[in-house]
Amino acid sequence: MNFHAVKAIYLFEMARMWRTAVQSLVAPVLSTSLYFVIFGGAIGSRIPEIEGVSYGAFIVPGLIMLSIMTESISNSSFAIYFPRFTGTVFEVLSAPVSYVEVLLGYVGAAATKSVIIGAIIFITANFFVTIEVAHPFIALTFLILTSVSFCLFGFILGVWADGWEKLTIVPILVIMPLSFLGGIFYSIGMLPPLWQNLSLLNPLVYLISGFRWSFYQTADVSVALSLGMTAGFLLACFLVVRWIFKTGYRLRT
Repeated sequence: MNFHAVKAIYLFEMARMWRTAVQSLVAPVLSTSLYFVIFGGAIGSRIPEIEGVSYGAFIVPGLIMLSIMTESISNSSFAIYFPRFTGTVFEVLSAPVSYVEVLLGYVGAAATKSVIIGAIIFITANFFVTIEVAHPFIALTFLILTSVSFCLFGFILGVWADGWEKLTIVPILVIMPLSFLGGIFYSIGMLPPLWQNLSLLNPLVYLISGFRWSFYQTADVSVALSLGMTAGFLLACFLVVRWIFKTGYRLRT
């Protein structure tokens, strides 16, 4: 394992976060705070509790997950797309480093950024509502697995995209709608039976439900199934990335 190469890539990507601190850190916190004010304040005053949890506290895990997913995709997709756009990716490809070491650098930095943002949003949420985490270890497990999974997914998106506009297509047209339909602001148990069954086809339901269980021990699906779906998504993304490096898909051309 070439730890010097991993460290170089990791530190380079982390330095970019501090150079764009307003965009990387402040913007997600401000947007999430607006969700708390609008949904937690305005709507929460009309919905006292969901499954024994105040509405403002109920939406916290979902909002953290929403930020984690969007930031993970954004950070990792830009991290690999920009070197492709400028042609500097060939310096990495020609260096004596394996694809695992490249992934550890790029995806590790993007996942670290996402976890930091998730932690900041969690701290910010405490100013609006009272939050208790029943299972901190499980919460951290979901946080890390989701961050790494969507960083890998963002890496795939960054390799696939052949223009700046394509970097936003999937997050805006796919991830964002699935997130809002995944139980961020409601429990799918509140839906009619038909829509409950249709919601189970949404993979993001399992991520949000499992993460919420780690807070309040209430979930729409079993925690084991949520962990299994998250791990399965991570494995699928890793295999796709491995194929990209083996074939050189859109990296060497």
